[in-house]
Amino acid sequence: MSTVATAIAAVGLIAATSGAALAAGQVTDMDYLKASRCRGLDASGKLSPVDSKALDSYLKAAEPTRSVVVLQRAQIEETKAKREARYQDSRDRLNAELTGPCMAYMGASPAATASAKGGETLQN
Repeated sequence: MSTVATAIAAVGLIAATSGAALAAGQVTDMDYLKASRCRGLDASGKLSPVDSKALDSYLKAAEPTRSVVVLQRAQIEETKAKREARYQDSRDRLNAELTGPCMAYMGASPAATASAKGGETLQN
């Protein structure tokens, strides 16, 4: 009985730690897409300047594990964000996004940022 209980506890511990390590060490596709949108907002040149080197480093570190579909979608999100920033009436909202939720992707490693996701949602 003691051996069985120990085995069950060990299996549970392994499952819990591997899941936590997986969650802490990987950036989700949604995080990658949001960070790409942030890069587009920054690249527009129409909004408040931010640390684009940190954002580029974040995206570069997370890129190797992305599928082709996610990479293509990220390019679309970046282009859409640049286009949105052209319009004066949306700049206040986009500035708030760039200096708010986007900051989670700047100055932190992808693993550290996986838990500190921005609150904005992507729109089709």
